Amino acid sequence: MAACPTRGLAALGCPVTAVEPGAEMATLARRRLTAVRTVEVETSRFEDWEDRGRRFDVLVAASSWHWVDPSIGWRRAHEVLRPGGWMALLGHIVVRRLGEPEVYAETADLHERLSPGNPDWGHPPLEDDVRTTEGWGLAHDPGAMFGPTTVRWYPTVQWFDGAGFADLLRTHSIYRKLDHDVRETLLDAIAERIRTRMGDRAPRRYLTVLRAAQRAE
Repeated sequence: MAACPTRGLAALGCPVTAVEPGAEMATLARRRLTAVRTVEVETSRFEDWEDRGRRFDVLVAASSWHWVDPSIGWRRAHEVLRPGGWMALLGHIVVRRLGEPEVYAETADLHERLSPGNPDWGHPPLEDDVRTTEGWGLAHDPGAMFGPTTVRWYPTVQWFDGAGFADLLRTHSIYRKLDHDVRETLLDAIAERIRTRMGDRAPRRYLTVLRAAQRAE
């Protein structure tokens, strides 16, 4: 659960019950949402969450459903939705376009020289290939608990200079788990490569995907 999607839903006039498993993250969300009176933040894993008999029109999971045990999560989602309610999964996928400079392609030699053999290194998928995905995507299929899935794609792009892109990568787990000296040497080299080979301007393309389906009776 993130404060920004929750705040966006509340801005539409929706009362929101936000379920956050991390105590620190829940505290941060409550602090950021203090002025939003229609939001209640509850600390729990979704699988263990006490719904107290409450039922909802929509259940939204923003880049978080992959953390939920599918053998429990889909059944719980079906239970807490009212008849005719909707399940909506939001996700963000980093993609690339043919013919457009892409950071990993321009820095693959640096990755392999400074942190060789990392299985997570690799090119983002092509945007057109990702858009062909239907249904629930990588999520476990809930079977007959929900009806046909509607899929919508929303493209966005962010532009970074070399230093900004390195700072972005510092937030990603595949870089954070590296030894500090290895990580910083690699990221400094990536920033310099973006400055010298890409004109200090690098795109980060995303496809935000919405997958939604109505609760089956």
